[in-house]
Amino acid sequence: MEIELTAAAAEKINMRTEGQEGFLKLKYDTDGCGCAVNGVVALWFVPVLDDDDIPIETNDRTIYVEKSKTVFFDEQMKIDFSNSSNCFQLKSPQQILNGHMSLVITEKTD
Repeated sequence: MEIELTAAAAEKINMRTEGQEGFLKLKYDTDGCGCAVNGVVALWFVPVLDDDDIPIETNDRTIYVEKSKTVFFDEQMKIDFSNSSNCFQLKSPQQILNGHMSLVITEKTD
């Protein structure tokens, strides 16, 4: 799997996560979607990784993906930021996986 971050996306991620420790993750979020095959791809910044997370090296930073959810992603993807809609976008040569993706920053819970 290959993931590229555009300069605009990398800049926005850096601005939003500046001074925070954590990991960038593409999360296949199924909460409230009915079943495990119905989900939405989300961009999360998390304080700790899950046991199932695998690293994907990009042109900018490492992004983590749940190994069990890689089937829902395309082989080549790009994360971009749209100024006009003020959101991130996950695209591949075949499709737009999420055209209105926000960056969810989660905090560590004890």
